[in-house]
Parts: sequence; structure tokens; C-alpha cells
Amino acid sequence: MSTSSAEDGAETPQGGPGDPGHVATAGLSLSPFRGLRYVPDRVGALAAVTSPPYDVVDPGRRLDLETADPHNVVRLILPRPEPEDSGDRPDRDTRYRHAARLLRDWQREGVLAADPEPALYVYEQRVPATADSPELLQRGLIGALAVSGSEAGVVLPHEDVMPRPVADRVGLMRTTRANLEPLLLTYRGKGGAADVIERTVRDEPLLTTATSDGTHHRLWAVTAPDDIAEIGRDLARCRALIADGHHRWEMYLRLQREHRHLPRSPWDRGLVLLVDTARYPLRVRAIHRVLYRLPVGEALERLGDQWKVKEIPGPLASALQALAEQKRHGGNGFVLTGGDGSFWLVGEPEEALLDATVPHDRPEEWRHLDATVLHTTLLDHTWHVPDGPDDIGYLHTAAAAEREAARTGGTAVLLHPVRESVVRRLAEQGVTMPRKSTSFGPKPATGLVLRNLELG
Repeated sequence: MSTSSAEDGAETPQGGPGDPGHVATAGLSLSPFRGLRYVPDRVGALAAVTSPPYDVVDPGRRLDLETADPHNVVRLILPRPEPEDSGDRPDRDTRYRHAARLLRDWQREGVLAADPEPALYVYEQRVPATADSPELLQRGLIGALAVSGSEAGVVLPHEDVMPRPVADRVGLMRTTRANLEPLLLTYRGKGGAADVIERTVRDEPLLTTATSDGTHHRLWAVTAPDDIAEIGRDLARCRALIADGHHRWEMYLRLQREHRHLPRSPWDRGLVLLVDTARYPLRVRAIHRVLYRLPVGEALERLGDQWKVKEIPGPLASALQALAEQKRHGGNGFVLTGGDGSFWLVGEPEEALLDATVPHDRPEEWRHLDATVLHTTLLDHTWHVPDGPDDIGYLHTAAAAEREAARTGGTAVLLHPVRESVVRRLAEQGVTMPRKSTSFGPKPATGLVLRNLELG
């Protein structure tokens, strides 16, 4: 089997995930499409109609976005039920129909309009520097990517998915007949696509806006046949790793299967942002857990003597630094807090415990991931916490997890990020990590360009 990386940009390799006899016959196929975009004169500001991806919008942020502009895209990706439905538990189909109606109305009213010709879109994000991160510049290509399962060895997932959020996204997309937000995928090209991107950004962009987090966004259309052909030749030799959007990629696969009887089906492609990480490396952060029904005192008590537990000083930044220092010496480690300013460093589990609780049918690198040990050893075996939305919350920042633990009386479990090289190696072997193991970024803003399947 080839030992080349899933993102090494080499000729499409023989071998593939989990199947030594597999031969991938093609690489990435990214098609132009007629982007559906907000008409600036019909909205207050472009920044006011954008949103983060649906799965990182908490209830408070959702309300802020809804009130920022009556046409904010969050009303499509996280729709409320139809106004006439006043029940306590409205049917999900009602929410989906509401989103579909809004999408039709906004197009009819001229709030959203389709670009005159199909294009690939160059998308740029410039993220300002923070106390712990330098300024980040990211550029990539938005287009309609050919959908294929992991067995094809072209688009590689690295995380497990849960049925409930997949079913929700399937229902929404089936009803709206639109790709409402791009997934984030990474690849490593040979330079053709990157050359087109660098030439394109010298021109005037279609749009420029800055969102409330200080990130500057720019978008260009690539329509010249020669440029599109150059991009296609480069991508045809590449495979991609799903960085963000596993549930939505599974949604694409399910809807493709539903419509496989249609010739040249628009469901055979899905909206993505492809980033060449050889040029623009992504940031990889941890996703933290909050155990809603397990107070931190009880969580610590149940650990027994099979883990080393040490109370560490706060504030939060100091606790995370202590976790990073512990991780530099290897082994598993977590920070637990109830959100009251107290922190405990939990690590160095007994090998006998790991041997008894972590499955042996995966690579050793997978067996020793923090997310693996957290879910198999701590959540399943020690704490007996079901992995459902009533018991576990997934938060993308440690500060949000700390606040949520304080609000609910539960326990925040803070994790250290996984290196991208580890993610890539496991994906190449067809091995998926526990869901919500990583947070790649920066994530594309939702609402800058949509794909309406009715436009072909």
C-alpha cells in the first residue's frame, strides 16, 4: 500500500482506507455552479446576514443572529417552525418547510439572486491575531464537489457521526433543495489550483465584509475555462480530508443514494470549501465536553485509584497550560471543572484499565487518543454517561464549556488538541475518531454563497 499522505497531492494512489486491494480511479472533481448570493442593496449589511456553521451556533448566538437582520441565513440553517405552529414540540418537517418557504420568498423578493454564469469561487479569510495566535490568512476554492463514499478513497472522513444530526440535515436539505453552507475539506495540490487562486485575488472581489469576530472575508468568481481546467487537472490528482462537516457529508451521501435513479443528478455533488494546507495550514483545536447530569464532585469520586488526580490553580488559562505541559510528557490527560474556579488535572490511567476498556481492533495510535479513552474508558465504563444530547454537550471553546458547567451544575471535561498529522494518518487507514474529536478552522462563514439545486 502507498505510504503517501491523504493530503500529499501525489498521483491518486493505489490502496485505500481499510482495503489493501482498493484502487482509487479518480481524484477530486470540483464543478462550477451558479452561486446564490445576497444582493447588498436588499440587506442591511453582508456581515449582518452571515452566520457561523449551524453546529457551533448556541441558543444565545442564534437569537443575536436572527435579530441582526430579518434575512440572516441562520433562519435557513436553523429554522424555527412555521409561525402557525404554536405547539410545544413542533414537527421537524414544519421547520424544514419554513426554511424552504423563506428561501423561495427571498429569491422572489430579490434578497438572494443567482450569479449569471457558473463559477468556482475563491474565498479568503483573514483572521486577526489574538494573545495566543498570530494573524491567519486562509484561501480556498468553493465549488460543487463530486460525492463519493470512503470506499472510493477520494474524500476521507476522520470522525464518527451520529444518526440524529444527520437525519436533521437530510430533512432540511431535501426540503429546501439547496446546499446552504459549504463543508471544509483539506488537500495538498501540485500548484495549479493555487496558481489560479493567487492570480484571482489580484482582481477586485465580488464582495468584502468583516464579521463581528474581526475576520475579514473576500470572495471572487472564477469563470474562465482555462482557469477552471487548470484547477481541475490539479485536483484530479488529489484526495481530501474532511476537516469540518462530517454529518453534512453523510447527508450528501444519503441524498445521493435517494436520487441515484436520476441521470446527471444535482444530488451527486455537494457544496464544499477546499483548502490546500500546504499553502494555508489550518488551526486544529479541541472540542470539549460538558456532562450535564454529572456534578464534578461525583465525577472525581468515581475515578477511584486508577487515575492520578491533582487539583491545579486557575484561572482557566493556567489550567489549560498545566494540561499542555502534562501532554508534552505523553499519556492521556484531561482538566475537569464545575465552572466554579476550581480545576483538577486527571491523567496517567493504569494500563490495565485501558487494556480492559479500549477496543483492540484499531491501531495503537487510535487506542491512545484522548477522545477514545474519554468515550470508552471514562464515559462508558467509569461514569456510565450515555452519549446523547440530554447528557453531553459539545463546546468549541474551553471558556464556553466552563460557563456551561457552571450553568447546569455539571462537569466540563477539557481536552488538548490532536495534531493534524495524527488525524491524517488515521484517516488514511480508514479509521475514524470519536465524533467531535477535532475543530479545524477557520471555518467558512455561512451565507456568502449558497447552491440552489434547482439551478442545476
